[in-house]
Formats: sequence, C-alpha cells, structure tokens
Amino acid sequence: MTFAASPVAVVLGAVLLDLVLGDPRALPHPVVGIGELISSLESPLRRLIPNARVAGVMLLVITVGVSYALAASLIYAASLLAPAAGFAVALYLAWVSLAARSLHLESAKVVRALQDGDLPAARVALSYIVGRETAELDEPEIIRGAVETVAENTGDGVIAPLFYLVLGGPALAIAYKAVNTLDSMVGYKNERYLDFGWASARFDDVANYLPARLTGVLMVLAAPLCGLSGGGAWRILRRDGRNHSSPNSGFPEAAAAGALGVRLGGANRYFGKIVEKPTIGDSLLPLSQATYASVVRLMYGSEALLVAGWIALVALFKL
Repeated sequence: MTFAASPVAVVLGAVLLDLVLGDPRALPHPVVGIGELISSLESPLRRLIPNARVAGVMLLVITVGVSYALAASLIYAASLLAPAAGFAVALYLAWVSLAARSLHLESAKVVRALQDGDLPAARVALSYIVGRETAELDEPEIIRGAVETVAENTGDGVIAPLFYLVLGGPALAIAYKAVNTLDSMVGYKNERYLDFGWASARFDDVANYLPARLTGVLMVLAAPLCGLSGGGAWRILRRDGRNHSSPNSGFPEAAAAGALGVRLGGANRYFGKIVEKPTIGDSLLPLSQATYASVVRLMYGSEALLVAGWIALVALFKL
C-alpha cells in the first residue's frame, strides 16, 4: 500500500500521531539528515563554484532533489517488500513533516513559566523560539512574542507541510521541509550567506506563498469555531496582511491578530538595536495568557479545517 493507494489514511494517521506524540526526536529524523547534507555540501560547493549565488543554487537543487528522491525511493522500496511496509514508511515520513504539537509544546514553556511567576525563565524559554532579544521584556511583550511565533509558524510549520502532504504525498512534504531547513540554515542576510543563501531564501518565499495565504483564510474560517472573531480576522487580514518584512508571514499573523483582537508587531530589539516593525491588528484586548491559549486553539482549528476540507474533496472526486 502506497500513499496513492490510501492518502486519507496516511494524512489522518500522520496528523493524529503528531497531535498525540509530537515530533519523534528519539527516532531517525529526515530533517536532521537534511541538515547534515546541507552542512556537508556548503564547503565543497563554495570551493568548486566561485560564484556564491550559483553555488547556492546548486545547494538548493541538490538538497531538495535528494530529499524528494530519497523519500520517494524509501516508500517505493518498502512497498515492494510488503504493502504494509510501504504504508508504514509513508506514514512515518508524513508524521515527521508536521509540527503542530511541537510548536504548541515549545511555546507553552513560555506561558508555563509566566504562570509560575518566573519572568526570567519565561524570557529564556521565549529566546529559544524567537530571534529578538528577550532579556528585558515584560509579560505582555513576552506574550506577544509567543503569540507571533505560534501565528507565523502555523503557516510554515503546520499548514504548509500539510498542504504539500495532501498535494503530493510524503515525498513532497519532505522536499518542503528541505526548503524550510535550507532557509533556516543559510537564508541569512549577513556577509557569509547574503549571496550563498539567496536562492534558498527566495525559494522558501515561493514555497510558502500559497500556504501562507491559505493559512490566513483558514484562520478566518476557524475563528468563529474557536470562539474568536471571524469578521475581525478577515478585516485585519485584508488590511495588515502585508505589514511584514516577509512576503508571507504577515498573512497568518494578521488573521490571528484580527481574530484575537490584539495588536502584534512593533518594536523589537536585535543585537542591541531597536527595530521598529509595522504593527498588525488593533489593541481591542490586552495581550494576556488567555490570548496565547486562543491562538493555540486557532492553530489547531485551522489544521482541522484543512484536513476536513481535503477529505471532503477526496470524497467528492471519488463520487
């Protein structure tokens, strides 16, 4: 049994495994292997290809191509041994491409520290999931960081891999994770990676273009089901979706801000300097621990809507 034979079983199984067990870090993980491949290719490519941008393009092509080919080959080879083996491999690769539970668990550490009255611990926990400096943040700013992280990563950590999983199976989802990993490792605008990581950063933008906007729409639809404002989500999504340095991240953040009735964005400190970012949303409600709980519900609600909508389409086309 391959993905093509039972896509619904693979997707539902992967989503349930992610929700119940989270990321299986104790088992061999494709993303770890992808990271090692990227690290092993950087120096040889830089030596062989003097033009850093061309070398970066080759890194992108090799990494994504190898990731897709290996995933597809593993599923195919396992299915030749036994249909159940092919299904199991497809299920595992689909499972490790999803990250809703991990996003929830990591961000929850921040709020748990606040609930314990330990502001320094909350700042440390937040520093693991955001790029800004956190050492001097007060509770509302810590909450803002956690909410922004969950909102943004609902797009590229939850909806995007699920989108590619239902679109092209586990191999395509793993290829997307390769793009994501490339961006996180070499997609920086510093001296070392400005040219070498250019292709990876731009391709990550392309890969997330549709999923980011889909995430915004899913949040609008999920908001009333989660006890939040669907109208607010739609209004702020349309108004502030482009108020972000990223061409994609603003859409889920805007929809979340509108649904929650809060303002995101604004001033952040990076390397000792204050960076003023455009604001997203209106301050109708204060940023609180309840805000964080609501954005987590919104994340899961958006994921559930995508799964339900896809299953309905599969059933419709089978009729």
